[in-house]
Amino acid sequence: MTYLQKILDSHRLKAKNDNRSFELLYEKASESVPTRGFKKALTKHSREGIAVIAEIKRRSPSKGNLFADLDPGVLAAEYESGGAAAISVLTDKENFGGSDEDLIEASKVIKIPVLRKDFTVDQRDICDARIMGADAVLLIVSALDRAELKDFLELSIELDLDPLVEVHDEKELDEALSVGAKLIGVNQRDLKTFDVDPLKAADLISKIPEDVTAVAESGIDGGNSARNLMRVGYSALLVGELLVKSNDRMKTLSELTNKFDGKMTNDTGE
Repeated sequence: MTYLQKILDSHRLKAKNDNRSFELLYEKASESVPTRGFKKALTKHSREGIAVIAEIKRRSPSKGNLFADLDPGVLAAEYESGGAAAISVLTDKENFGGSDEDLIEASKVIKIPVLRKDFTVDQRDICDARIMGADAVLLIVSALDRAELKDFLELSIELDLDPLVEVHDEKELDEALSVGAKLIGVNQRDLKTFDVDPLKAADLISKIPEDVTAVAESGIDGGNSARNLMRVGYSALLVGELLVKSNDRMKTLSELTNKFDGKMTNDTGE
């Protein structure tokens, strides 16, 4: 069984056993505080360089603990001060060590928008994201059938959430575009094996229409790769492990956003 299938089976079982009313959750989500405009923030920051979505990530299924005892509020504030356009928070507990509380804590101390990064498999996941204080939600094409993808994208927009639709190849990209996705992330990590192909994002960018905001995810190891992705047409990067493990996150963020005034040195920021 692949990493992805194991994770999805766990999330779908949880959704099956969830007895909460969708209608009541939808009503509560609809009454939540206004969102901060995730896609809009990426567009604004990309005018000055490349927008960075800085991730709060405690652990990885393939690499184990990265920063298990992090304080989500402190880290979110540090990312905001360092120039991040937005924050991504992993809320999957079993595989990534995250929690809903991580997102709640991060969201309430910053002004920049927040993505709930999790494996969305049920309508209630989207309502939960809105109630927690998220401004965007992740929809993974390989985790959903076309009907689910379309329904979840439409529900996200109804609730004023920006859906980040994640793809891994040209076939998935075509499916994302066919349901009207306007914010697409190309994940260079294969979720079945967790291997990274650092050329995948560059290979797919020519297939992404100009009116779609393109985000490169995974395999970004410093300022040089950030600039290369910006040159080929990406507006934003989603960066997790590099930032979480960095000994100087402010410097690493500056290098990634192409605003570092000093001479580029070690692109790992470590």
